[in-house]
Amino acid sequence: MSDAYLAFDTSNYTTSAAVYADGEIRQSKKLLPVKKGEAGLRQSDAVFRHTAQLCETVEALELDGCNIKAVGASFTPRSEPGSYMPCFTVGSGAARIASKLLKAPLYSFSHQQGHIAAAVYSCGEYGLLDREFIAFHVSGGTTEAILVRPDDKSIISTEIIAKTLDLNAGQAVDRVGLTLGLDFPCGAALETLALKSVAQFRCRPTLKGVDCCLSGVENQCEKMHGGGAPDEDVALYCLKYIESTLLEMSLRLLDKYGARPILFAGGVMSNSIIRGGLGARLDCFFAKPEFSRDNAAGIAYLTYLAHNGR
Repeated sequence: MSDAYLAFDTSNYTTSAAVYADGEIRQSKKLLPVKKGEAGLRQSDAVFRHTAQLCETVEALELDGCNIKAVGASFTPRSEPGSYMPCFTVGSGAARIASKLLKAPLYSFSHQQGHIAAAVYSCGEYGLLDREFIAFHVSGGTTEAILVRPDDKSIISTEIIAKTLDLNAGQAVDRVGLTLGLDFPCGAALETLALKSVAQFRCRPTLKGVDCCLSGVENQCEKMHGGGAPDEDVALYCLKYIESTLLEMSLRLLDKYGARPILFAGGVMSNSIIRGGLGARLDCFFAKPEFSRDNAAGIAYLTYLAHNGR
C-alpha cells in the first residue's frame, strides 16, 4: 500500500480529482458541458454538473492500493476574506465526507493556491515554495499577479499585486473565439487557428500602473473581423495582445518589487504562442499544459506538503 493524498477541485468549468503518491500525481478531470453557442454556465448549473460528474471523475483515479493519509480541497477561489463561489462547495463537500469516512485529516486551500502549486510541481522548481516569487494566474475567471510567500500553515500565502480592470484574458479569448464561430471554451481552437497566421503584430497594451485593461482587444478583433481580416490573423492578434499585456505587467512588477522569479499558471498559459513570446523575453517558469488548466493536482501536492510539514 502506498501512502497517498487525495484532493478535489470543482472550479467553474472543470470537475477534477487527483492523488499524490510515490512522488507522482495522477489526476482525473472532466469539463462541464456548455451548449453550443453559449458563453458559459450559471453557478446553479455548474453545481448540478459537478455533482453529476464527480463520482466518475474519482472512479477514474483508480485508488486501489492507496493508503489515503490526508484529504484536501479548494474551498474558495482565492485566499482573500469573502472569496466565495458556489461550485466549490461540491468538491469541498466531497472532501469533508471522504475525510470523515477515511478518518484522515482535511486540509483546505484556495483554487488559486492550487494553480500555483500545480505549476511549481509540473515545472520541477520546488525551491520556489521556500522563497518569495511572483505568480500570474491567467484564466477565464482570473487575470492576476500574486506575490507568493512561504507560509507555515498553508504552505504558501498569496497577495494580489496586479489585476485586470475589466475583462479576464480567458474571457477575451472566448469572446473573440465565439465571434469567429468557435465552440466554447475557445482556447485550444483559437490557438490552432492562430498558428496558421503569418501576420506580424506589434501590440500596445493598455495599463494603468501595474493593472491592465483587456476589453480593447475584443473591440479591435471585432473591427478586424468586420473588416474582412482572415480569421487566423484575428486569432493571432488576440493572443499576441494578451502576451504583450502580460509582458508589460511583468516588467513593471519587476521594476516595482525587484528581481525575483516569475511563474505563470492558469488555463490561458497553456497557449504555446503566449508561452513562447514570454519565455523569449523573461526569466520565467510555466506549468506544463496539463497542469495549467483547472485541476486538483496542485491541491493534492499542497495536501501532501501540509500533512508532512513540507
